[in-house]
Amino acid sequence: MNTAIRSILLLSLLSAAAIAQAEIVVQEAWVRATVAQQHATGAFLQIRSSQDVRLVAVQTAAAGISEVHEMKMENDVMKMRALPYLDIAAGKTVELKPGGLHIMLMDLHGQAKAGEKLPLKLIFETKDKKRETVEVNANVKNMNASDGKM
Repeated sequence: MNTAIRSILLLSLLSAAAIAQAEIVVQEAWVRATVAQQHATGAFLQIRSSQDVRLVAVQTAAAGISEVHEMKMENDVMKMRALPYLDIAAGKTVELKPGGLHIMLMDLHGQAKAGEKLPLKLIFETKDKKRETVEVNANVKNMNASDGKM
């Protein structure tokens, strides 16, 4: 096979791979500060993707356990439960916020202090089961913060 044909095939494959990769944007990431001896806190952020993706895992060196949780009212009682994944529809923004969807960080390895940054790795899966990782540095906000703007 001559060099020109090989180059065209390689470019075609690279173009197809670029098209298949979802553009995932994570913004407004923040974590609620903790007090000494507190073992859990929440992380909040906004996710938008160019393709349908699924958030399948969250990792951080700051906590032993990181899970996506949902809070909702059932029979006049607020309940929280872990979700195995979170679907993100193409072109839609999903907001993780206090009192709703959020990332629960448990078994903290230290205090999360206001003004610090806490690194998070979000692992997404596309429809064809390819994994993509997005890393963000979440701002640690005061304990009374509710929207990340404090």
